Amino acid sequence: MISQDFLREALISVPVFMFSLTVHEFFHAWSALKFGDTTARDLGRLTLNPIAHLDIWGTLSFFLSGLRFGWAKPVPVDLRYVRHPRVADFWISAAGPLSNLGLGLIFGIVARLVTAQSIVLSPVMESLLERIVIVNVSLAFFNLIPLFPLDGSHVLRNLLPAEYEEYFHRFDMVAPILLMIIIFTGLTWVIIGPIVVRVITLFTGWTLV
Repeated sequence: MISQDFLREALISVPVFMFSLTVHEFFHAWSALKFGDTTARDLGRLTLNPIAHLDIWGTLSFFLSGLRFGWAKPVPVDLRYVRHPRVADFWISAAGPLSNLGLGLIFGIVARLVTAQSIVLSPVMESLLERIVIVNVSLAFFNLIPLFPLDGSHVLRNLLPAEYEEYFHRFDMVAPILLMIIIFTGLTWVIIGPIVVRVITLFTGWTLV
């Protein structure tokens, strides 16, 4: 039987994750279009409609993991249509995490204004504001982990000289396994936790333990 606590948590977490992942995927699609690749737009992915980005397994994983881990459907990108593939791949990949970081900053500023103006929020609105900042900053840095299929693997690949491309292709074969180990052993927070906490504190002024 589903507990009331789980239902209350879901009512806050589900909209926040759907919104955050939708913005993330939208900006991948938008960046791809700006570089000349219309693939995502043609497939209906250049939209803020969360249904277009919904991944059935990612959604199931979100609920089965206790609202802790899930994913959206990756935006398709075809670098054959862009003039400078390495530059395009870098910015298209970085666009998702940067959009989440931007959302974290925007709502972090809102949090600072709420504190500065002594505005009293309802418990639900306070939880939503807290969750949207934490989720977006966490998503940004999680996706920047340089392991395929995360965005960080593309970002790092295109920052390094082209001669390392072959090594990346080989590493990509085992990277998903390493990523699963990191996630299921709880090492994710060990890797990104300190910087996530610092950035959230910078954005909001909150003191996080």
